[in-house]
Amino acid sequence: MPKKKTKKGATKRLKLTARGKVRYSRAGKSHLNINKSRKRKRNLRGMGMLSPSFQKNASNMLAS
Repeated sequence: MPKKKTKKGATKRLKLTARGKVRYSRAGKSHLNINKSRKRKRNLRGMGMLSPSFQKNASNMLAS
């Protein structure tokens, strides 16, 4: 049986934590920032956690 390949798009966008949860960087902070409020930009900082319903899907895409 062949090895399972990693989805390259997923490796560029998602990261696994030590406990196996999936983190992602939030969209909408790269350009057109002058129109966005300070609060909105602040909330876009940092990484977000993927919801549990998508955890299994994402970890399958990242499995190499």
